[in-house]
Amino acid sequence: MREHRDFLSIRDLSAEEIEGIFARAAHFRQALPHRSLEGKSVVLLFEKASTRTRVSFEVGIARLGGHPVVLSVEGSQIARGEPIKDTARILSGYCDAIVMRTFGHDRLEEMASYAEVPVINALTDLLHPCQVLSDCFTLAGRFGDLKGKKVAWIGDGNNMANSWINAAAVLGFDLTLACPENFEPDCDILDAARKDGAVVLVVRDPMEAARGAIAVNTDVWASMGQEAEAEKRRQAFAGYRVDEALMEAAGKDAVFMHCLPAHRGEEVTEEVLEGWRSIVWEQAQNRQYVQEAIVDFLIQE
Repeated sequence: MREHRDFLSIRDLSAEEIEGIFARAAHFRQALPHRSLEGKSVVLLFEKASTRTRVSFEVGIARLGGHPVVLSVEGSQIARGEPIKDTARILSGYCDAIVMRTFGHDRLEEMASYAEVPVINALTDLLHPCQVLSDCFTLAGRFGDLKGKKVAWIGDGNNMANSWINAAAVLGFDLTLACPENFEPDCDILDAARKDGAVVLVVRDPMEAARGAIAVNTDVWASMGQEAEAEKRRQAFAGYRVDEALMEAAGKDAVFMHCLPAHRGEEVTEEVLEGWRSIVWEQAQNRQYVQEAIVDFLIQE
């Protein structure tokens, strides 16, 4: 069996490997055609709904000459209870990589444990590494080396926040997260990052988090699977909306980021989302190039 690498977390990569992926992504963004995945097949297994992740992976793999195979739960034997470990071994015989978007992170880890090809995390309830790596690529294109610069996160300590913490640990930028009480990021991820020297603060005041940041990030207050908590979360996050005043506190060159979809008027105002500081559409486009680079890196390694 061939040895392979997985991408389940940003912590799976070194800073040097991320720089290489960024260089590869920049190359893919500038020039076509690339046929580095000619003759390769990649399964995209989606247990959660998706727009940007699915389309960017599917189009990106095809652009590199590969064949994307999209599977939903309803369209596979997983819906009938086939174990993940069986699915992993079967898919490994057909394809060259598996991209999985699922609920519990343990499902992704089980897939990686039994798969004989690279497994890529397209989102779990714990982490969203492809999104945050793409966001860091977007920021690096505007601000250069991120080391020592400050990034702000406003709102829920969710899978995005956890992945920003991992990115801070690997890439060396400072991160301040403003989260309401009982909505902090994962404590194990936070402790591990700090143990490795990352400068990561968790505060209550969004203004404190935003002040001096090159980027202000947020996400919806109720993610997929949390719809029943929507009203409770609206009350808890009432003071955590990103508006013009918060962006002004960040500084004149600060940009606004959001992984999308956005709920205008909740976590961000229409003025900020559609304003001159917003780079959300650039973020979304860069998903394709960075994910092309991740797949290419793992398959060609």
